[in-house]
Amino acid sequence: MADIGFDRNFEPHYGAGIRLSPLIERVVCNNPGPFTFYGTGTYLIGQDRLCIIDPGPDDDQHFDALIAAIAGRDVSHILITHTHLDHSPLAARLKQATGAETCGVGPHSNGLLDDGVRIDAGGDRDFVPDVEIRHGDVIRGMGWNMECVFTPGHTANHMCFALLEENSLFTGDHIMAWSTSVIIPPDGNMGDYYNSLKLLIERDDAVYWPTHGGPRHKPKPYVRAFLTHRLMREEAILRRIQKGDRQIMTIVENVYSDIDPRLHPAAAMSTLAHIQHLLERGKIKADKGVSLKGEFWV
Repeated sequence: MADIGFDRNFEPHYGAGIRLSPLIERVVCNNPGPFTFYGTGTYLIGQDRLCIIDPGPDDDQHFDALIAAIAGRDVSHILITHTHLDHSPLAARLKQATGAETCGVGPHSNGLLDDGVRIDAGGDRDFVPDVEIRHGDVIRGMGWNMECVFTPGHTANHMCFALLEENSLFTGDHIMAWSTSVIIPPDGNMGDYYNSLKLLIERDDAVYWPTHGGPRHKPKPYVRAFLTHRLMREEAILRRIQKGDRQIMTIVENVYSDIDPRLHPAAAMSTLAHIQHLLERGKIKADKGVSLKGEFWV
């Protein structure tokens, strides 16, 4: 993991709007945790008339901090990278306060695993965008233009946003500065994630602004390292199945033997995503399909 070069030097400055560039401000929510790093970073784009990217969780202090940072300016758009509970729920209150329209790919999926179990408890199933956006759409504002870059994988409805005036990309949870993205089936899909990483490698964005953590300049080597890391994990999982490991937790204990055992349940989710991808390509077989409780073999 060290070769990926995670940036952990990040000061959240909770409750205060911080100017990052001529067109970008950020307010970080005080919701640190194992999946949010120091918290959700909400971006304010523009100068006189703004758009907001990822308003964050339904948190009173963060709402008040955003209203203070907006400082009476008009807000025309609220952009949602995806519908997890640390990204989209505050959109409803912010829309009511500002009159801005919400933009996103669509609502969160209600998918179940093949055995009928739902394991992704972090979805915001209340959010429905005012405007459904698609890859290549350009959202135009006062002094800024935002290109939509569709990057499914972490979720089925994940969208990045490219600020054309600054050649920068807001990457949500697709690319984070402190960790690889968590892929949890069935809404998350490893094959889609691979393709979305390859899409970013083909682009020429100068800097990434993730929702969690600081910026990543000259990001292509970083994205390539993510892709290489995931491909190596998948090959290791396939080798364990070829050697006779038939259940996910047995695979995890062998493939992730270098990490704290308390993290093994989370590793099981990523392992399931890799298994889903192996099943989709006919590399392995399963008795229960995509399931944490199934058995797998070649």
